[in-house]
This record gives sequence, structure tokens and C-alpha cells, in this order.
Amino acid sequence: MSLDVKFEVVSFAEAGARLGAPADAAKPLTLVAFCGKDLALGAQAKALLAPAEAQIARAAAAAKFKGKSGSALDILAPAGLEAGRLLILGVGAAGEEGEARKPFDPLALGGQTLGKLGAGATALVLFDLPEAPADAGAAAAQLALGGWLRAYKFDLYKSKKKKDDAESEGASEITLAVADPAAVALPGAQSLAEGVVLARNLVNEPANALYPEEFARRASELMKLGVEVEILDVKAMTELGMRALLGVGQGSENESRLVVLRWNGGAEGAAPIAFVGKGVTFDTGGISIKPAGGMEDMKGDMGGAAAVTGALYAIAARKAKANVVGVLGLVENMPDGKAQRPGDIVKSMSGQTIEVINTDAEGRLVLCDALHYVNDKYKPAAIVDLATLTGAITVALGQEYAGLFSNNDELSQKLTTAGEACGEKVWRMPMGPSYDKLIDSKFADMKNTGGRHAGSITAAHFLGRFVEKTPWAHLDIAGTAMGSPAGDINQSWGSGWGVRILDQLVRAFYEG
Repeated sequence: MSLDVKFEVVSFAEAGARLGAPADAAKPLTLVAFCGKDLALGAQAKALLAPAEAQIARAAAAAKFKGKSGSALDILAPAGLEAGRLLILGVGAAGEEGEARKPFDPLALGGQTLGKLGAGATALVLFDLPEAPADAGAAAAQLALGGWLRAYKFDLYKSKKKKDDAESEGASEITLAVADPAAVALPGAQSLAEGVVLARNLVNEPANALYPEEFARRASELMKLGVEVEILDVKAMTELGMRALLGVGQGSENESRLVVLRWNGGAEGAAPIAFVGKGVTFDTGGISIKPAGGMEDMKGDMGGAAAVTGALYAIAARKAKANVVGVLGLVENMPDGKAQRPGDIVKSMSGQTIEVINTDAEGRLVLCDALHYVNDKYKPAAIVDLATLTGAITVALGQEYAGLFSNNDELSQKLTTAGEACGEKVWRMPMGPSYDKLIDSKFADMKNTGGRHAGSITAAHFLGRFVEKTPWAHLDIAGTAMGSPAGDINQSWGSGWGVRILDQLVRAFYEG
């Protein structure tokens, strides 16, 4: 997995030596430093920038630059420094009005830095802050992660590249100067970045290039990292009784697949944590067809499966000491003459029967068989499923939070904590018997929709009927996985949301 930025870490002493060496005219160097209120610098940065102190002060006064968080001061040909450009980014100050409520975020700072540098840059970043973070090594790794994620772009199908991209020579080369290079776990941050990039690539791919069989092939490449991969075809799923999942894909010429990814890094025989992803590679709505406007976005209806694939990549790449199972339910929902009809009744692998009220409520039909399969075969300690499941969750939460539904308070708290730690936030939604009754059917054990009201909640209750008593959480990521607003660490349509929260969940709570 290639990234658009190459990072290396050096000490401040080595950074000083580089600044004292003659500049390379072929690769003009940009020097980056961070300041707080009123140009406050860290001690190391202040010493290294001393030759340009007067010029910095004059430029700041002319630009009315005060070091506010998110602001930047850009100086060309800084005096006394072997650099073509000096970029000073403001990080604010604790206690400053407007800043006290905004904690220091090295991930966002890394994204802001790469955004200011542009493509193909050669830079020396002085990671020395006026108010040092509690764990400078971890913060520096997060800054690199933010840079990797910000630099991502998906232009595989563009025959003409943008001028600035064409003129840049390959990947940006960033040297990160820190007090203790050994404390910066750069490989772990890189593997996580690669996992997110993998998920973004999958979500951004068009459906004619990424259909169930091709998705399964790409997921199988994780075998190179030591992941055990099993792919179930239509025949195998038919023998297992996965008629709910297969019913969704029966109208497509592209056959459905179920992919099982296993990382065995924990104690032998220890129950794994299971991740299940909805992988509808394109969703027309089936016979209950969607409106034409915006249907092209339904290539991203496999964001849950993409997140699980990316998370297993990251977990395996860093050799996590945990047992993890990932299951991908991969289908294409098309309105062929063989397609499932509203009113059809199907029997799931669990034996429970489902009246299909709406063929556009297909994701839960895919997930129910995948959930039962992983629960029955692997007896996991907990299950987390991710799915771009309902538009209703976007109405409720917008694109800031993913909806969290769960039968277990402890697992919910773990996910909330993991989300806060990595920046992929979740908000727990209510569940209860009165909601569950809404999916009871007159003709089968249940129906696949509970009506317009509380649509995200009734969808979660549907899934909850297939996990028995296993601790389980459902993340509805319809608002966060695709088409989310551009920000400091993502300028792409596909965000790769879910990779970081799953990795953090394993890292914090399930690694031995």
C-alpha cells in the first residue's frame, strides 16, 4: 500500500545540522514550526529559528498574525536559514479565549500542515510546541498520521492530472524533528494510514470496477500480512442456508460472496472480537427502486465492509496481539427479472423467517446472515457491525457522529471511548421493546422495515434478533462513510470512516 507522503524522524540536533548545510536547489526546503499566542515558540524551535527572528516579527506584524489555532504565516527566503520557505502554523494557547474549549489535536495539525505544504513538498517540521503535549512521541505519530490522511487523493480514472500534481515530483518528503525519535511509533501510524487508504480506495471505486467477486479478491490480498482468508461463494452460502443474504443479490449478474478474514495474534483458543461489514457494492434499491437523483453515490454502500477490510489490514500490519475475525457480506442489489419482490418471505440462516416489505432495506438482510454465521461459528467475545444502513441516521445525527446501537453497556462505552480517542465519534441511540414490536410481521417472524418513524432504531432491532446474547454493537455509518464534508484529514468523497475506531477498540481493550 503506497502513501503520498514519506516521513522520517530525526532529533533536533540533526535538524540543526541539516539547516546549516547548503540548500539543495533542486529540492527547495520548507521549514515548518508551530507557535502559540503572540508567536510563542518551543525552546528548540526558538533556537533553530533565531537567525530569522527579526524577519518573523516583521512579517507577523504586517500580517497581523497572532498564532491563533488554524492560522498560518508564510515567509519566503527566511533570513539566515538554508530554506526556501518558512511556514509557521498557529496552535493557539491553553486558556486563551476561544481556545480553551478546543483541545490540541495533533491529527488535525498534521492535516493542516500537509494542506499548507501542498503536493510534492520537501519539508523539515520542527515538532516543538510552546506547551508540550503529555506524550510528545504519540502526538508526533498522530501528526504524521494526519499528514498521510490529508495527502490522499483518488484520481485513478483521470486521464489529465491537475497542473500542480503533474509538476510535483512524486511523494512529499517530510522530516519530523522531535526531542526523542525513539518515542515516535511511526510504523504503527503508517499501518493505520494504509488501512484507512485501503478503505477509501474501496469506497471511491465505481461499481463496474468493484463488484462482489472483485471486492473479495482485493480482500484476499491481506493474506500477505498473515490474515487467513476464506471466501464463500453462492453454492457454499446456499448450503449454509443464507437465503436472506442471497435474496438481495439474486437479481444481479454479479454473484454474491461472503468473505471471512481471521487475524490470530492473541492467545490460542481465546474468543475473538468480530467485525461485520455491509458490502452492497451497488444499491439500486432493487424492485423498490431508488430515485435517479444521487443514485450514483450508491457505489459507496459497501462502506462498512471497506472499514472492516481496512481495520484488519491495520491490525495485521502492526501484528496486534489479539484474535480478530472480520466478515464481509458482499452483494449487488439490482432490479432484474430474477430479483426479490416486495412481499417475498425468506428464511435466514438462523431459521427465522423475514417478510421483505421493501427491497431497498437490503443491508439488514445481508447482515443478519453474516451476524448469525460469525456468532455461531466463532463464538466471539463481542460483535461490532458497521453499515451505511439508513438515511434516517443522517437526519438524526448529520455527518458528525455515527449512530451506535447496542445490547451491552460495557461494549457501548468501549466504543464511545475509542471514538473519542481517535476522532471517529459515535452517539448511542435508544433501543427498547416498543421499537422491537414495530418489525413484527403478520406472515413471518419479522419484516425488514418498521415504517418511516424511528427507521434507524427499528433497523438495529432487526439486526439484534440475530446475535442472541452475545455483546453486540451496530454502527450506522451512512452519514460518515461517504460524501462527508472535507476537513483537515480528509479531502476525499470516501472517508474510510471506521478503520480508526476499530483499530483503537482493539488496541485499547482487546490486545493482550
